[in-house]
Amino acid sequence: MPATTPSDEILYERRNGVAFVTFNRPQARNAFTFAMYERLAEICVEINEDRSIRAMVLTGAGGKAFAAGTDISQFRAFDSPEDALGYEGRIDRVLNALETCRVPTIAAIAGACTGGGAGIAGCCDLRIAADNARFGLPIARTLGNCLSMSNYSRFAALIGPARLKEMIFTARLVEAPEALEIGLVSEVVADPAALMSRAEELARTVAGHAPLTLQACKEALRRLRPTIPPGQGEDLILMCYMSQDFREGIDAFLNKRPPNFKGA
Repeated sequence: MPATTPSDEILYERRNGVAFVTFNRPQARNAFTFAMYERLAEICVEINEDRSIRAMVLTGAGGKAFAAGTDISQFRAFDSPEDALGYEGRIDRVLNALETCRVPTIAAIAGACTGGGAGIAGCCDLRIAADNARFGLPIARTLGNCLSMSNYSRFAALIGPARLKEMIFTARLVEAPEALEIGLVSEVVADPAALMSRAEELARTVAGHAPLTLQACKEALRRLRPTIPPGQGEDLILMCYMSQDFREGIDAFLNKRPPNFKGA
């Protein structure tokens, strides 16, 4: 059987001025490999250069997950500070490419939207959800790692610091009705089968509006967020990723057992 490539794992098509990006690892709940992150950044560059594209829709294949974060097996080789800082630097670079993509971006979310998947959705301009969507950053009960400063800033701007703390501290998943209530999504589609048709309808609505107006709005609101100085938060990343708890979290996750965190 031929090896899977990033182009197989992220499907990309253009239809009448709208780009459609599908995360295509349903057998792994669309968890991202490092190569998938890079492919997503490449797609953003392609869209920036293709002036015929006026909007982008991102979704997950299979209906059970938008994206369930990073594939945990990717962390097995982590053994140095450079691995940890390089990983979070990669995520920041890719999410920044998505957030600064010139066209309106719409996340069409069904099922699990967690970890890095929640980060991708949080970078999109609009988020709509099927009624089976669940959102969360459950790192406190899975790997024992942390977010980058940019991601803390992004989520705090989206739902507020208090709600962000509550989500991370409890490691719970937010169901679709609550996500709508707190502004994490703008609408919930009762029938998951209708999610993509509604996403395309929304994409074509915004694609028909003045593109420079929408681009200016995106960039202006991004600039209103606090600017994170280079290197800020690296001590927090190293504290978590270089810990025994992180190694324990990886081993527990891959062996399907509860982790035994010790704060060391």
